Amino acid sequence: MRSLLRGWMTVVALVLAGCATLPAGPAAGYQVHEASIEEIHRAFRDGRLSARELVTAHLARIEAYDKRGPYLNSLITVNPAALAAADSLDRHFRQTGRFLGPLHGIPVIVKDNYDTRDLPTTAGSLALAGSVPPDDAFQVRRLREAGAIVLAKSNMAEFAFTPYETVGSMLPGYTRNPYDLTRGTAGSSGGTAAAVAASMGVVGLGTDTGNSIRGPASHQALVGIRSTMGLTSRDGIAPLYLDRDIGGPMARTMADAVRVLDVIAGPDPADPVTAESRRRVPREGYAAHLRADGLRGKRIGVVRQLSNTPSADSAVLARFEEALRAMRLQGAEVVDVRIPELDTIRGSLWCGRFKTDINAYLASRGPGVPVKNLDEIIASGNFHPSISGRLRDFQRFTSPEQDEACRQAAANVPKLRAGVRAVLAAQRLDALAYPTWSNPPRLIGDLNTPHGNNSWQLSPPTGFPAINVPMGYVQGTLPVGLQILGDAWSEPVLIEIGYAYEQATRHRRPPSTTPPL
Repeated sequence: MRSLLRGWMTVVALVLAGCATLPAGPAAGYQVHEASIEEIHRAFRDGRLSARELVTAHLARIEAYDKRGPYLNSLITVNPAALAAADSLDRHFRQTGRFLGPLHGIPVIVKDNYDTRDLPTTAGSLALAGSVPPDDAFQVRRLREAGAIVLAKSNMAEFAFTPYETVGSMLPGYTRNPYDLTRGTAGSSGGTAAAVAASMGVVGLGTDTGNSIRGPASHQALVGIRSTMGLTSRDGIAPLYLDRDIGGPMARTMADAVRVLDVIAGPDPADPVTAESRRRVPREGYAAHLRADGLRGKRIGVVRQLSNTPSADSAVLARFEEALRAMRLQGAEVVDVRIPELDTIRGSLWCGRFKTDINAYLASRGPGVPVKNLDEIIASGNFHPSISGRLRDFQRFTSPEQDEACRQAAANVPKLRAGVRAVLAAQRLDALAYPTWSNPPRLIGDLNTPHGNNSWQLSPPTGFPAINVPMGYVQGTLPVGLQILGDAWSEPVLIEIGYAYEQATRHRRPPSTTPPL
């Protein structure tokens, strides 16, 4: 672990050295704070900005805000080769006059459960400290081929175990919410969310087993996309429950999130579940569905079983009612609906198969991985004390076929999926809507007051896609999010709804703790 701090300081030294013969920041005063992919690419084309200057500016923000100043504590590893990658992209652009791909030069924050061939991948655990995978995760490879630069690996809840906070053994301390430094980021992709919200990267990758893209996006005023199971590959992502795990984009705008989705979506022979995506990804691409009139004529079902619970925060509910009014003003029909299965299904919807899945993943990491299975993780003692009980619970797991909760889930999941589809069909709905969390971000360390997490109840068990879009603020500065869910492969419709709502409301605003440098 101590080597991480030394490595991080080495990166700072490299940044400073790299700036010795270049401007201290972007050319002509270009401001990277809150900059979008489209704005950055326009600056590249106009000669107002280079990839090196862009990376330098983001590294400066990391140096100023992640381990000093507000001390967000969001990043585990900063890529010492980021400037070299930027130089290579600048040479390509000078020589060809063309971008390498649709994410040319864009610095990306990658959650530390994605394999990266040139940086350690630890899943937030000291048990995997210093371990570099043999190759990139499929999604990471797609990003690099599109011209993106892996700028840093972000902190996460260790092994993605909790949706409530971002803490593990790899990085001492909690990741802090840039909107209120006393508040949590949700889990488990809270490091990616905090870093992107603070403009320490342009976009990011998170993973979502029950909440972990959409919850941190809600808590940090971001867009987060959990896609249909099978649209994006899980290859090279350290698993929690492989039958629920999804990797996907987190960004400050719908447009940026969708541009990342366009790059990472599609079939991967290493993940057979993605075979169906070959005929499901729209030929025109997902960005074609960024329509400002995308709410016109849509029918939205309001799931008050999720929103209006006894412990829901009244201010969050007020923001939700404002969101519904905004959708109506943009031409949508909004109707209350009820999903009977949310009340009638008894037993588990989840199979706690972490032992099976992590053992298979560790085997894929090759002979250099420091632990080979869950038993060795536990024997090492190299994990945060807060997950000790769960690790030992998982150690008792035998197989999905023999586990009672897994058998219940196998019977219950088709019922829930059919129930959601029945409501969508009977009401002629394009999507369902509810607050991503019905309560605001909690104080760091608070696991007692109501959390309000709604993300786990519909999307992961059904495999259906869901998008979080900023819905406003409560208590002055605390972000809350609107979740929009549809049937499998309905991403184009959800993008139209989410983008139209975003453009009509413009709720996103940057955190005050990380202003422009």
